[in-house]
Amino acid sequence: MLTLVDQLAAWLGPGGAPFAVATVVGASGSVPRPVGTAMAVRADGAVIGSLSGGCVEAAVHAAALDAIAARECHRETFGWSDDDAFAVGLTCGGSLEVHVQPVRPGDDGDPGAVALAELAAGEDAPAALVRRLDVARPTAVVLELSEPGGDIGPRGSDNSLRGLVDEGALPAVAAQVDAVLRAGGAATVHAAPGVDDGGCTPDDEPVTLLVETRLAPPRFVVVGAGDFAGALIRAVRLLGYRVTLVDAREVFADPRRFPQADEVVVDWPDRYLAAEAEAGRLDARTAVAVLTHDAKFDVPTLRLALGLPLAYVGAMGSRRSHAQRLEALRAEGVTPEALARLRSPIGLDLGAVTPEEVAVSVVAELVAVRHGRAAALPLSRTDGPLHAAPAVPRDDHSKEGSRWT
Repeated sequence: MLTLVDQLAAWLGPGGAPFAVATVVGASGSVPRPVGTAMAVRADGAVIGSLSGGCVEAAVHAAALDAIAARECHRETFGWSDDDAFAVGLTCGGSLEVHVQPVRPGDDGDPGAVALAELAAGEDAPAALVRRLDVARPTAVVLELSEPGGDIGPRGSDNSLRGLVDEGALPAVAAQVDAVLRAGGAATVHAAPGVDDGGCTPDDEPVTLLVETRLAPPRFVVVGAGDFAGALIRAVRLLGYRVTLVDAREVFADPRRFPQADEVVVDWPDRYLAAEAEAGRLDARTAVAVLTHDAKFDVPTLRLALGLPLAYVGAMGSRRSHAQRLEALRAEGVTPEALARLRSPIGLDLGAVTPEEVAVSVVAELVAVRHGRAAALPLSRTDGPLHAAPAVPRDDHSKEGSRWT
């Protein structure tokens, strides 16, 4: 549901037609979309989003209309059936569990409508949406988040998990929700029911919540204002990064040359990175690509970047340039462990030549690093699962209490 907030804003006004949001809450095997993927269906049949690329959409559409009519949530499971090739299912062989929740725009008594309106008003502010999946009534709680130094935590106590679960289940649920918030993304959490759940669910049924997080966009810092930078900026924007271009040469770092950059900074790159790190604006999701081909920019920038806990640090240049950079960085005291993090020459070996082709190779490497793929091969040459299994947050039982309790 959280992934569709911007698109649903036009449906949320008072007097708007009711709609339902179908969200992937469980996935196994090879599936095209992860937990948290959502599709919305309005009472008049209008659709926003997609769950599987086409193979279960018609059935989900019908389930959403049923939820609107019944004003109750329900869950559906879709998987491939070898017995009936025409049955609704996933031809890729995986299985999806989908939660369908009706929403009545403008109704202050509808938790889903209230939560969506609050999230839409908050634009891109970090937040989390938590819903209970094991009950028929619609539920939703918005948690405001902060990200000091990369840490994720609530910005106040107005929103509370106590609106979803009873006191008995709260400690276990809160610890798991906390783990999802720190990891980001979306995941389901489970906990044993408490002593009294108001008759909402049988005593032996686990409490199940879906947690979806919205963090500020990750940052991508491009060092060096040239044609390769322009192509790379256009490419990484497709992955949702907020892109900063930095170059000490004012004549090249002209915002008119790079209209798709979120900001263009004229400064020495190492000084800029140091200031951003000091201000807490770089985190473990940040990527840096050094494209200057000039040692007086490259070496101090890379020395600093490799000392920060960044997701990706790459540098453009020939193998000869790479060898010279390594020698200079060692002379500057950069450790072998830090040098091992350097992606240089930058990008995957695609035979890229033009700026646009090089941008594709860099983005491909970035995606591989993001998903922990040490070696990126054509799928036709591999036999493993096409999609990585979703991470399951663990309840840290050693933690005393929770920030939510």
